[in-house]
Amino acid sequence: MRLWSLHPRYLDARGLVALWREALLAQAVLGGRTRGYTRHPQLLRFRSSPSPGRYIAAYLVAVHAEASARGYGFDASKIGECETCPPLPVSAGQLEWEWMRLRERLALRSPHWLRQLPRVSLPAPHPLFRVVPGDVAEWEVAAHRR
Repeated sequence: MRLWSLHPRYLDARGLVALWREALLAQAVLGGRTRGYTRHPQLLRFRSSPSPGRYIAAYLVAVHAEASARGYGFDASKIGECETCPPLPVSAGQLEWEWMRLRERLALRSPHWLRQLPRVSLPAPHPLFRVVPGDVAEWEVAAHRR
């Protein structure tokens, strides 16, 4: 499961579809509607929010908005109850790490999309997040620290 902290506009079509599906799975997990993935580290930031269900729904709303802007037909009725949520923090180090990982993935599966991406050191965050100083998130896989 990869719930990107960076803005969904940076994702290629395959990445955006995967994000939609994984965020819907996260919504089911946070809502207690599945037994799998209940301890997935990427869910920690949603679980630590004031209202995990509403926060994952707000996350999905932004993914849906990006998909709609591209002409995709994602089903908004799958998004749970949502209202405006104050943004959650995401560290600059986390965004930098995700940006590097996304660029690596795109180099392999979608080099044409990668060439269209802006050359920035710090990408814009997903609308649910606000950038704060800091390193890669503690919940991130240990592989990045090698």
